[in-house]
Amino acid sequence: MSDRTVTALEGQGVPHSVTNEAEKRAGRGLLPRLRAPRRPRFWFEILLITVSYWTYSLIRNAVPEQKAAALTHADWLWRLEHHLGIAVEDSVNHALNAATWLIVGMNYYYATLHFVVTLGVLVWLYRSHPGRYTATRLALFATTAVALLGYYLFPLAPPRLMSGGGFVDTVVVHQTWGSMASGDLKHMSNQYAAMPSMHIGWSLWCGLTVYALAKVSWARVLGLLYPAATLTVIVATANHFWLDAVGGMVCLAFGFTVSRLWYGALPYTLPQWVTGAGAPALLPAKA
Repeated sequence: MSDRTVTALEGQGVPHSVTNEAEKRAGRGLLPRLRAPRRPRFWFEILLITVSYWTYSLIRNAVPEQKAAALTHADWLWRLEHHLGIAVEDSVNHALNAATWLIVGMNYYYATLHFVVTLGVLVWLYRSHPGRYTATRLALFATTAVALLGYYLFPLAPPRLMSGGGFVDTVVVHQTWGSMASGDLKHMSNQYAAMPSMHIGWSLWCGLTVYALAKVSWARVLGLLYPAATLTVIVATANHFWLDAVGGMVCLAFGFTVSRLWYGALPYTLPQWVTGAGAPALLPAKA
């Protein structure tokens, strides 16, 4: 690090001890520099997210559907939930399906907010928490990547496709658009990739991120409500079992573990700001 950079940092109120530590970190090898939080580059992030999601979708849909195994696993999981006393998905599905306006809204919620809210939180992180962005994004990417193993190793039919399960496929019944695996869109997506639920994995990632980093109370409350609402939606629309949601939570825990091991700290505890494009994060988080 140049003397000019150190002087500039000290001029911003960064203690001399912090700038000394920054100089030491800057002089280390390639691996420590790669692990240091950095200011994200806009076009690189757009490309990375686009390519990553395309690759994830390609791999997910390339996994053999294995219909027979998926239906067998669904029957087994349904029996397990009965044994555990948590098999109430059918009751929730039928009760909420009786309110047409509500279940139609849930169909559209299922189809859209999964993507819209996640992208919105990524943009917010990029703009307001650049020092934490890459570590938090890594947690999301690792969560999604490990989910692919679940789709391959444990093909699972959603409740609405169970033989004699008695569940209502709310998209088909109400002729709405709410699932890539129902109606006219069913051939565009693997119908037997219900475990784990990435609707829960992603929504919980969004909720925890907003709750941990938002400065206004109402936003933090919304952060907590979002994954809870998503859990209600995935069950009411018969797209997932409760235990699929648990699988999504386990994947998210794995994602945060990967980020913690790589960066040496949980994403939310890293510095909020960075000094420049491609530079390690050096400034302490603002209050």
